Amino acid sequence: MPDVEPLIDRFGRVHTNLRISVTDRCNIRCFYCMPAENVRFQPRSEILTFEEMARFVRVAVGLGVNKIRLTGGEPLLRADLPRLVAMLASIGGLNDIAMTTNGLLLREYALAIRHAGLHRLNISLDALSEAAFRRVSRRRGLDKVLDGIAAAREAGFERIRLNAVAIRGLTEQEAVPLGRFAREHGMELRFIEFMPLDAEQNWDHDRVLRGRDLRTMLESAFGPMVPIGRDEPSQPAVNFAYADGRGTVGFINPVTQPFCADCNRLRITADGSVRNCLFSADEWDARHLMRHGGTDEQLAELVRDCVAGKRTGHGIDSDAFVRPARAMYQIGG
Repeated sequence: MPDVEPLIDRFGRVHTNLRISVTDRCNIRCFYCMPAENVRFQPRSEILTFEEMARFVRVAVGLGVNKIRLTGGEPLLRADLPRLVAMLASIGGLNDIAMTTNGLLLREYALAIRHAGLHRLNISLDALSEAAFRRVSRRRGLDKVLDGIAAAREAGFERIRLNAVAIRGLTEQEAVPLGRFAREHGMELRFIEFMPLDAEQNWDHDRVLRGRDLRTMLESAFGPMVPIGRDEPSQPAVNFAYADGRGTVGFINPVTQPFCADCNRLRITADGSVRNCLFSADEWDARHLMRHGGTDEQLAELVRDCVAGKRTGHGIDSDAFVRPARAMYQIGG
């Protein structure tokens, strides 16, 4: 594809980051993401093939995308996922291929995805006590997650980030143990404010545990923290380092400190719908285009249309906010 103009929306934001949901299936049932039981998954025939995903990425790279992240559901449930990683790693122009996982299957797959070309891992770890883990995930499995983290380190992943959703009434008791675990194992910790994307629609603003409150808890346990710069302007986390030099913590505060002004992300769901925001009310159907003879040029135009339709912000903090029709597991984390 010839050189083209980058993906710039009407507010001047340049889009270089793509999140790809490879499946809507998951092996746990975190309440901030999925229903507890009787989950309705997309028929497999409606999920993009690896070839369709790779085609979409090639087109997106031609438009300036240089970073991708594989998400789900739980991406490691997708059969033969290392093959997809290898396909994406062969596409020139990608500087970073990352994945977000709950870690339950990492013991089995860490080495294979590393050898296939995956650069970085984010591992969801909301709690270090079995009771709190089960309250969030509604399943057992903490020991398997911790073993998966060990397996990822053994496989050679050097920069492992732990993601913890911050939920009032739950995360307060887990923040310090998580902070200690990350410090002891040399991993970056990120807290993410609870967002209105849960399938059962129980989100309430009062359940949002603010990043600044978590910072106070960590400083009480480990000493002062100092702000540090972002790796790049579009990074959603506000980063702090412990003054004693033993680690960093990022706070992603989409509810209390929206970062929409610097957003550079696009998303494609497992069933091939392109979204310009987690909270978008609109989607652009790339699967239909790819399966009905659409050209790469038409696919590129669809992506441009999606970017052009992006709003200035998600509006969680406004009275006009409307929850998206899909829950997190249906969109991709």
